[in-house]
Amino acid sequence: MELDSNRFVEAAAVALHDQDLQTALTRGTGNANGRRAIAMGELPDAYALRQQGRGAKLRALHDLPDLLEQLEVKLTARGGHVLWANDAAEARQHVLDICRTHDVKRAVKSKSMVTEEIELLPALTQAGIDMVETDLGEYIVQIDESHPSHIVMPVMHMTKERIRDIMIDKIDMPYTDEASEMTAYARKVLREKYLQADLGMSGGNFLIAETGTVVVVCNEGNARLSTGVPPVHVAVVGIEKVVPTWEDFATLVQLLPRSATGQRMTVYVNCFHGPAAAHEADGPEHFYLILLDNGRTNIYASEYTEALACIRCGACLNACPIYQNVGGLTYGSVYSGPIGAIVTPLLKGKENAAPLPFASSLCGACKSACPVDINIPDMLLMLRRDLQHTQEAQYQVGMKGYGFAFSHPLLYQVGGKLASMASQAAARVTGGDKIDALPPPFDGWTDTRDFPPFAQQSFREWWAGRKQKNS
Repeated sequence: MELDSNRFVEAAAVALHDQDLQTALTRGTGNANGRRAIAMGELPDAYALRQQGRGAKLRALHDLPDLLEQLEVKLTARGGHVLWANDAAEARQHVLDICRTHDVKRAVKSKSMVTEEIELLPALTQAGIDMVETDLGEYIVQIDESHPSHIVMPVMHMTKERIRDIMIDKIDMPYTDEASEMTAYARKVLREKYLQADLGMSGGNFLIAETGTVVVVCNEGNARLSTGVPPVHVAVVGIEKVVPTWEDFATLVQLLPRSATGQRMTVYVNCFHGPAAAHEADGPEHFYLILLDNGRTNIYASEYTEALACIRCGACLNACPIYQNVGGLTYGSVYSGPIGAIVTPLLKGKENAAPLPFASSLCGACKSACPVDINIPDMLLMLRRDLQHTQEAQYQVGMKGYGFAFSHPLLYQVGGKLASMASQAAARVTGGDKIDALPPPFDGWTDTRDFPPFAQQSFREWWAGRKQKNS
């Protein structure tokens, strides 16, 4: 299945009529939202903690170049290798080169959205390397040959029944409706993969500059097995994940699980400083950190810098009424929901994801849910502005005419009267209090909703009449 962000409208129309998807989204987003509200509500001053987390990320972005250099120095001193990737192709090539150096045939990977972003799995498959996803949701997506639909919960778009059928069909699981039995079967299959792997891969939730540490949080234990059992560990992480200190991390790690899964703390917090030291019983013999740009420095140098403060918790997806109804695959991108509607056009080019900034009601639920208080609605409006500047001449002429009319009181009053008379007449023709269909080019509105007629009396007229009546 190919992802295409410019086909959002068509994909959303299909999604709205997919009953299995609607069931899965109702269960998934409802549960996630409820748990987040409870977990954040336990905090004595949740707003202050959010602002502290926001401050940590914004300070990190302010000093981003220096922090990345500090991270490289610290990690290299511990025996790790730091590689820089300007784009997805360079990142893939780094991984392939590492695989050749260590004669890798089999590999395992914990959940990483950035490796989805660079389309790593197809490149490894083409090179003859068997890479297995070990996060249960990502593993299900992999054997189904589809894509994850959520930043945190990859199979948000699937019901338990759909997952059961995939596992029966793809990995010969005996029939069961018990989730615990499904996970036990998957665990048995995956355990052998860890033991056979020549290389383990991960992403990174945080990079701590002061000690050169990569932090990965998870609930299944797969991240620790993927990175600790194979002799080689490769972490691919976006450059925006760096934070200055452990104190900053201590703030953010309180916010991430509460916002993502409604937990006070994730089950596992894995910290990597490089390859295993001589006195350590486990851990990789070789450690590589690939720092990925892939368009992030362009965002960093723009008015959308704040988008890089995202800690990838997925709370804005769960809270968004659009995502709740159409799911993540409709966005045609690794990053979906409100933050995806910002990040995807900025990373892929606005012309390649033009509908996404408009896939929002601008209700503000995303900003309210964001643990670092990113102003998502304002950035969506800014992207709409940018996209409108590239629209066809007809649109530009229409907007200039609109601006001219609204800046001249007489034209505004006459236009309002004409609009009221015409819309009231159209409503009478249809025999109701609303207009079912407008002529082109306004039919885009009435294709999906009714159009109420303009009021018979303007506010100014009403106010003047009220003053005259009371005088």
